[in-house]
Amino acid sequence: MIISLEIQNYAIIEELHVRLDKGLNIITGETGAGKSILLGALGLIMGKRADKKVLYHQDRKCIVEARFDITSYDLKDFFEMHDLDYEEELIVRREISPSGKSRAFVNDTPVTLAVLQELTKSLVDMHQQFDTLDIHSPKWQMEVLDSLAGNGKLLSKYQTEYKEYKIAEKRLKELEEAAANALKELDYITFQFTELDEASLEHDEQEVKEQLLNRLSGTEDIQRVASSAHFAIDESEQSIINQLQSISNDLDNIKELDPKLDSSYERILSSLEELRDIAAVLQDVNESVEHDPNLANETQERLDLIYRLQKKHQVTSVEELLTIQSDLHIKISSQQKMDGEINEIASTMDKLETSLKASAKKLSNSRKKIAKSFAKDVETALATLSMEHAKIEARITDAEKLTPTGLDQIEYYFSANKGGKLGALKSVASGGEISRLTLVIKSLVASSMALPTLIFDEIDTGVSGEVANRMAEIIGKLSREHQVMSITHSPQIAAKANHHYFVYKHETETRTITNIKLLSSDDRIVEIAKMLSGNPPSKAAIANAKGLIGS
Repeated sequence: MIISLEIQNYAIIEELHVRLDKGLNIITGETGAGKSILLGALGLIMGKRADKKVLYHQDRKCIVEARFDITSYDLKDFFEMHDLDYEEELIVRREISPSGKSRAFVNDTPVTLAVLQELTKSLVDMHQQFDTLDIHSPKWQMEVLDSLAGNGKLLSKYQTEYKEYKIAEKRLKELEEAAANALKELDYITFQFTELDEASLEHDEQEVKEQLLNRLSGTEDIQRVASSAHFAIDESEQSIINQLQSISNDLDNIKELDPKLDSSYERILSSLEELRDIAAVLQDVNESVEHDPNLANETQERLDLIYRLQKKHQVTSVEELLTIQSDLHIKISSQQKMDGEINEIASTMDKLETSLKASAKKLSNSRKKIAKSFAKDVETALATLSMEHAKIEARITDAEKLTPTGLDQIEYYFSANKGGKLGALKSVASGGEISRLTLVIKSLVASSMALPTLIFDEIDTGVSGEVANRMAEIIGKLSREHQVMSITHSPQIAAKANHHYFVYKHETETRTITNIKLLSSDDRIVEIAKMLSGNPPSKAAIANAKGLIGS
């Protein structure tokens, strides 16, 4: 609901502030006083494009600000989606600078016009003759039938499942694309993994094998050197041990003559023990080493395999090869896991699709059932608005696939003339016919469908007498359920007002300025009397005005 509208420096409005309320807000005034300028300013709030030509003072910016009570609207998700602060009292502001630059704000946060348009379409429904109306929208036409049929809970269940279905469908498509790409590489990845797996690589294997190969390739040298050294140290007649033993014996006889000799003697004894140990080790090496060409070949072949795998994968260690092997295994497992997830999602989608089709069938049956009574009610109401030959039909056809509203497509077909052929509403109805049709349909769904603030701009043009009375009754009925604003020249409609505003203009030394005021009860009688008979109003017109207001 619109709480207030404030306008500064727009067209012939220098500054204007108007508070609106629940029910029917009527706006009247003389031709050219600026009634439709109010709607132009409100259009800026709804995201229409701006032009600096509208500036009252060309050197100042224009500001249009509207306050809304959005308590009854389910808009928290919208605010969260667009990272906006949610308050039950919403402030929307448009600014147009002298340079022509336009900015839009929602609760003081800058937004794009697209965001503003999306938000305000839930808050304001501005109906002007010859506009492209929501009545032409198949989505809105479907909402009307669902509202009248009481399909709210069933449709909500369907749409919850449909959302799950579309999420699953998107995920399935992503997985199938990923699986298809992975499948192209799977054979090669499997080959690489198998090659590494069959190699049975072990940590530190390369270093151990390289040491073993070095040893095997030097077997003859080891035996030759070990044997020669052992012979020189312990086996020859002039072995080092024999020579040291002889020296040791000689020193043993004279060691007491000089402390230094005693120290030398002890050191030679120690060296003898060390040499005997060395000789034993050399003998053991000489006896234990065997020349094994088969083991050398096997070791060389193993190392050649390791070196080839390292070169292929561009690494330098067995540890890196093992890491690659593990990564390849993960990729193969991921492919298998992906296949399982694809099957699982496909199964979920099948179940959801079965449930969705069942709900869609119920929705379709309900819509087809209400469509006939809907057409009858609309035609009856149109007859009271001097369109007694009008015919309407809500044609429901099968959709090719599941949609957010089921398996139905809908389009209203209409004829205003007796015996006329029904044609698509958007193609055959005139502006005046659309105005009355819109009014009738919205009055039918007023109590069962959440509607934004309804704004009617002179939809009563060309209407008078009993038709005007009936139109006034319909607008009055609408206003009992929703906030309605109506710019009108019809006294019958004006008489139904809960709040009557009068737009007027006054002249300054340099230009004309528009303003607005809320009329008192007495002022209303006079204004409606003027609409009946002219200015000044006659006594009969005043009496007639009182009768209209009291009726």
